[in-house]
Amino acid sequence: MEHKLLEKIVFNTEKSAFNTEPKESFQIVVSDNKTKFNTRFNPHIQFKNNKSYEIALVNLETYYSFPNITTDNNHFSYSPHNTEIWYHMLIPEGSYDIEDINKFIQEKMKQNGHGPDITLSANTNTLKAVLIIKNGYHVDFRPEHSVCRVLGFNNKVYTNEYQESENPVNILNINSILVNIDIISGSYVNGQTAPTVYSFFPGVSPGYKIIETPANLVYLPITLDSIYSMQTTLTDQNGNLLNLRGENITIRFHVRQI
Repeated sequence: MEHKLLEKIVFNTEKSAFNTEPKESFQIVVSDNKTKFNTRFNPHIQFKNNKSYEIALVNLETYYSFPNITTDNNHFSYSPHNTEIWYHMLIPEGSYDIEDINKFIQEKMKQNGHGPDITLSANTNTLKAVLIIKNGYHVDFRPEHSVCRVLGFNNKVYTNEYQESENPVNILNINSILVNIDIISGSYVNGQTAPTVYSFFPGVSPGYKIIETPANLVYLPITLDSIYSMQTTLTDQNGNLLNLRGENITIRFHVRQI
């Protein structure tokens, strides 16, 4: 009886010592102006033998610079006063709302010597775009890479004085930003394993700074015993790399021993 009691005391003492042993904990900060980059660690990170570790995103900072107008959807064409002459313009790559697109088109029309006889606006009730055409102007959304895909219009010529887009606008092509690192497990996206450590939607408008700080940290297990390098990628909800357009991004992670 005394022998068993002594073993129990020793076991509880060792267990208590293990539970009160300081757990390793440190942060990793990475920064770049691309959304797919590698960080090399010098010296490399070596974890303790027979110990498990996990990581969480603590903070992310960048600017909302992701373009919704690119060379894939920036073409706009119009014809004035029932003529057969078509004027073509290319909207510069950038982050636009419908009002911004309208301002650019009207400014270009003014430079061409035409009045503001074409107006684009948003119907916030139907989530569609509104096209108002005056004085016999025509708008042609047939050219390849037309802006109609953003505005919800079909690939055709519009002549009506008032026309609402057939489809909802697609002005926000990013529904979620996924932060991925290649050293973790335990994450699934659309039913498939993925190295996604965190996802969020920017709480600011295009052009403003994004400061994302999770209220509750979600830790995921690290799959390596040592880390020589780590690849970080930022994608949209469809797995497409984001375009920062040269803006820097800084991400802070927290690593802790389980």
